[in-house]
Amino acid sequence: MAHTVTEPAREIDIVHETDVLVVGSGPGGLPAALAAARAGVQVALVERFGCFGGNLTVVGVEGMHWYRHEETIESNGIAREFEEKSKEMGAAVPESQSLSYEIDSEGFKLVADRLVLDEPNIRPMLHRQFVAPIMEGNKIVGIITESKAGREAILAKRVIDATGDADVIQRAGARTFMTPKEDMMAASVMFHVAGVDKAKFMEGIKADPQTYADWGGGGEWAIETSGKEDEMFSPFLKKPFDQAIKDGLIPANLNTIAGTWGAVHDTGELTYMNLIHMDECDGTDPDSLTKFEIEGRRQTMLAIEALRRYTPGCDGIRLRNFGMSIGIRDTRKVDCLYNMTSNDVREQGRFDDSIGIFPEFIDGYGILILPTTGRYFQIPYRNLLPKSVENLLVSGRATGGDRDSHAATRNMACCAVTGQGAGIAAALSVKSGKPLAQVDVKDIQRELERQGARHH
Repeated sequence: MAHTVTEPAREIDIVHETDVLVVGSGPGGLPAALAAARAGVQVALVERFGCFGGNLTVVGVEGMHWYRHEETIESNGIAREFEEKSKEMGAAVPESQSLSYEIDSEGFKLVADRLVLDEPNIRPMLHRQFVAPIMEGNKIVGIITESKAGREAILAKRVIDATGDADVIQRAGARTFMTPKEDMMAASVMFHVAGVDKAKFMEGIKADPQTYADWGGGGEWAIETSGKEDEMFSPFLKKPFDQAIKDGLIPANLNTIAGTWGAVHDTGELTYMNLIHMDECDGTDPDSLTKFEIEGRRQTMLAIEALRRYTPGCDGIRLRNFGMSIGIRDTRKVDCLYNMTSNDVREQGRFDDSIGIFPEFIDGYGILILPTTGRYFQIPYRNLLPKSVENLLVSGRATGGDRDSHAATRNMACCAVTGQGAGIAAALSVKSGKPLAQVDVKDIQRELERQGARHH
């Protein structure tokens, strides 16, 4: 039997033409679309699911700004707007370990709808899966999508890859790097529970408060801090799962079940449960994703049973919901004109072509450093420009960088910073007729300022 089939050539209808096409509507994509539209060009926003928001809505990661403390210097711009708009629309509650608000993952679907529909320059295009780039030589001129309507072509003057996995860039032939599977950051299935006795739960937390120092403990939880984090409160849960292992409720090999809760509500909900951490999940391999989606749900039910037995106020809890999709922290990274380094994110990197700043917040690969002293790094425009393909930018967690820098730039609020910069750059490139690499960074910075974002 042949190991390949030949797909017949076919003509594909062009269903839309636009100035800027953003592929993916997560923390790196939605800000890109909004920023480009506000800079005065026509934008198409393509998303494979039925809502905008990506990690915020599809995965259920509600703590977008959980790093914020009194001295934190914020990037502001659209990253901050997400939080403020969510508060305004009743879709946010105070976050348990910081001076931020936790954004409700279901409510943000409505917030995102409002943000998109308020921009007449954006055409929303949900339920379309990116399939292939449309190339003219080394220039991308659009994409092909697959949906219930079959295959469709969308043409654009500039394209922003906000897929998180560099799907567009990789298939366009630009160079990408992939962390070896055994070294990738763990994947997580997020979940929420209902039926918590809030008063009893909070009494239990106050009786045995956890700090970031308690994150230490081998395996997934061997955490390097800068020291200043060690005495700070953390909504960390590990003891119930250690006890469950001792009692034979959880197999000993699942000592990775541990982590944080986001908020406990008066309604009895405990939300943003970030407790399931699974190694060697390849977010670019559908078979791997299938295996770990199922495994993550299995581990979740073990975690819930341990909480019922060993955590005050949780004896009557039940699963409320899972995220629609597994949460992936780490896949492809693009080889850009400039790739971020560990030194950049740890030592306040500064760049003349900065298109945004991000607090000194590093979370991943066993590092946790919180921005409590006002330190921050800048992100250069060159970090959004893939080598060798024209008309194409990257935003979100696939921007180029080494391990430590990815542990900083992968965070949702930083994805929004690169998204806003990419959206503005693409818009100015269209308006000026200049190639992306030749857009005047001073013009990008001026538009960032006009949109309320900080670049220095």
